[in-house]
Amino acid sequence: MIEKEEEPEPNLWWSIVTLRCPRCRRGHLFKYKNPYKKITVSHMVGMHHRCPVCRQTFNLEPGFWFGTIYVSYGLAVLISTISFFIWWLVVGMSTNDDRILYWLIFNSILIIVLEPWLMRLSRASYLYFFIKYNKNYETEDPVIYT
Repeated sequence: MIEKEEEPEPNLWWSIVTLRCPRCRRGHLFKYKNPYKKITVSHMVGMHHRCPVCRQTFNLEPGFWFGTIYVSYGLAVLISTISFFIWWLVVGMSTNDDRILYWLIFNSILIIVLEPWLMRLSRASYLYFFIKYNKNYETEDPVIYT
């Protein structure tokens, strides 16, 4: 009798960055792979109602996605802090010229360009707080929230 080889557990961080389902870490969270193809909110954050692989529901309760505002804000602050230190190391900061203003302009453009991806990443990260990985996702029923 040939036994089925057990698949390795997908990496948590890679699953979040690649926007995968938190329960099986294999199914895609979003309907459209490229958030930049069409600049509309429904296209950028258009999610499947259930995971295509394990059938886990993503909308856990009414108003659930409101909390992603805080996650998105934290990610924007993190990116701004990182860009500030990289700017400081590469260009430098001085009160004698406009380098701080140039960084503010650069950072604003960076955040605006990254916003579709940040919206998706904040939704994926927020979902990972509430739904845990289940290695037996094929045989066990998903947790259904109302």
